[in-house]
Amino acid sequence: MDKNYTDINSKIISEWSEKGWKWGQPISHEIFEKARNNDWFVLLTPTKPVPKEWFGKMENAKVLGLASGGGQQMPIFTALGAKCTVLDYSEKQLLSEKEVAMRENYEIKLVRADMTKPLPFENEVFDLIFHPVSNCYIEDVIPVWKECYRVLKKGGILLAGLDNGINFIIDEKETEIIQKLPFNPLKDKELYKTSIKNDWGIQFSHTIEEQIGGQLQAGFLITDIYQDTNGEGRLHELNIPCFYATRAVKID
Repeated sequence: MDKNYTDINSKIISEWSEKGWKWGQPISHEIFEKARNNDWFVLLTPTKPVPKEWFGKMENAKVLGLASGGGQQMPIFTALGAKCTVLDYSEKQLLSEKEVAMRENYEIKLVRADMTKPLPFENEVFDLIFHPVSNCYIEDVIPVWKECYRVLKKGGILLAGLDNGINFIIDEKETEIIQKLPFNPLKDKELYKTSIKNDWGIQFSHTIEEQIGGQLQAGFLITDIYQDTNGEGRLHELNIPCFYATRAVKID
């Protein structure tokens, strides 16, 4: 099994995006213009807009889009007056960001980096980190929370979309439980082979101890939370939540 699994995920996400993956399609000029007139929303999870009260002042705020490429959220924040940096390991996702920035004539810092490594930023740089559902593509999330805490200013906000693991245990029809947790292809040869064969990339389930507990251990104060569904499929129709989003603040 290939321990450089993040390289596999970088490649597969770029391929998904090329094929029309929902989270890789940039916003239109019309949506950008609406945001400039304060008519906007963004997503951390599939369907529920992030509450606007979760954000601080966006004018001149320094925002990091962590594993947030694709040209969907950063253009909105830029339209609101923020100074944005996006870090992603998928070249195609970063290219989408560049395309929107060129089309709308604004500047954005594009950083291709693996978030399993220390983030390539100084301490206390950002006012806001926006981290949509994406840590399902890395094995260990605890270091990410610590790095988020490090690069945020005091009083800075971390907004994160998180997977609760349910999608990893069911079959494609969402009618049967077929897989145990944790879901970790690096520790299961057959699961690794299946993941590669089906072009899933190498994905991982994470516990609430890792997701919520990890943020708390890093020093964050969690101030709000909500849950969300897949947006489609049988679990969605049954209103079974498969994701949640958290708002956390750096207090020290």
